[in-house]
Amino acid sequence: MSKQATPPSDGSIRNARELGIPKMLILGLQHMFAMFGATVLVPLITGMSVQVTLFGAGLGTLLFHVFGKFKVPAFLGSSFAFMAGILAVREAHVYAELTDLEKLQYAGGGIVIAGLLYLVLAMVIKVVGVKRVLRFIPPVVTGPIVILIGLILARHAVSQAETNWLLALLSLGIIIVASLWGKGMVRIVPILLGLFGAYIVAVGMHFFGVTNPDGSYIIDFSRIAAERVVGLPPFHFVRFDWTAIIIMLPIAIATIMEHIGDIAAISHTVGEDLVEDPGLHRTLIGDGISTMMSAGFGGPASTTYGENVGVLALTRVYDPRVVRLAAVYAVVLSFLPQFAAFVYTIPPAIVGGVSFILYGMISAVGMRTVVENKVDFSNARNLIIAAVILVCGLGFPNRFTVTIGGQDIIITALAMAAVAGLFLNAVLPGKDYEFGKNPDGDTAVNLKAGPQDKIAPETDEG
Repeated sequence: MSKQATPPSDGSIRNARELGIPKMLILGLQHMFAMFGATVLVPLITGMSVQVTLFGAGLGTLLFHVFGKFKVPAFLGSSFAFMAGILAVREAHVYAELTDLEKLQYAGGGIVIAGLLYLVLAMVIKVVGVKRVLRFIPPVVTGPIVILIGLILARHAVSQAETNWLLALLSLGIIIVASLWGKGMVRIVPILLGLFGAYIVAVGMHFFGVTNPDGSYIIDFSRIAAERVVGLPPFHFVRFDWTAIIIMLPIAIATIMEHIGDIAAISHTVGEDLVEDPGLHRTLIGDGISTMMSAGFGGPASTTYGENVGVLALTRVYDPRVVRLAAVYAVVLSFLPQFAAFVYTIPPAIVGGVSFILYGMISAVGMRTVVENKVDFSNARNLIIAAVILVCGLGFPNRFTVTIGGQDIIITALAMAAVAGLFLNAVLPGKDYEFGKNPDGDTAVNLKAGPQDKIAPETDEG
């Protein structure tokens, strides 16, 4: 049995029903708002449906709670890491003759297969233990890969922001102010405030006749009037192709590590060893199934949301029922086409301004992985692995084509980088990192090893 995490202060609430139904409903709404800004940003950037995205996030969260034995107070929203893959599929020349919908179908197929990787890893962890698995994906590999994902996305942020730099910088500024100087809930939802704070200014500019520098309207409200108030989300089924699969699989390596860290962070927040019970293998299965379900119906990949962990810490209400209420709210919103149409009126420049922070944060998380694990770059082995990963990801063309069996397959620079990093880590001698033997080096995923290769969340007592 692994060591239990230190219980939270006596002010925490494990059963929200004792607060009464009205307060429970409000707490669930707070969790919904916490995830909303980041979750809807993914379809705004990739061209996916806001309705389907909200449906996938809500239903995916509920499925995750089922596989987690209703014990993990986590919300699963849209994954930003997979946006790099979705945009790569949309820009791949092998799909150039297809419609935008068909491109998204192939991207969804790649995400579904990536979701299967979660299930495979969950079974392996269950059988052989987490220590033996994580030795093949140490921080010297995952850190640079995550850094690359953010850098690859950076150009998309700039291309959107330059449509109206005033609005882009305004949304960026609001997020910075809310994150650094905001109090309480303001600090929890900076993305939402950045989106809609700048949107209010954009509406005012629109009604005063101000246009974008290219002369286009800042906001187009015509789509709202054209939509019904209530209607089914525009679901579509996926298609499978080797190009999209190869693009998406390397991203799953990074997001799996993100999942492990998030579950441990939630464990530490609520004072329960959720890695042990319900078990890391069960939460990985829940995340994988959620991702496959969401992508299978036309939505993005899912991931556990740090914003909602922040709400847990803020309110100290740790009852998973409250998070499930937020999931129900998301499903309800997915059946309101006019609401989704309103979200689509957010100008691309505002989305670009928000993306400046979000894409940079992806790279920053990769750097944090390297720094907090004390990866020693005076060690030639580590330096070689990181150097090859970064040069492959930034030096090769964004994507190139190989022909196998008469079929053209796109290989992305990120895929090349991931394969190179995993290969070098496996074959080069002199590993200086092994999960569980140096607990101080496992902090990037906030985990420590316990007996029988089990893992327990890090506590203040160490």
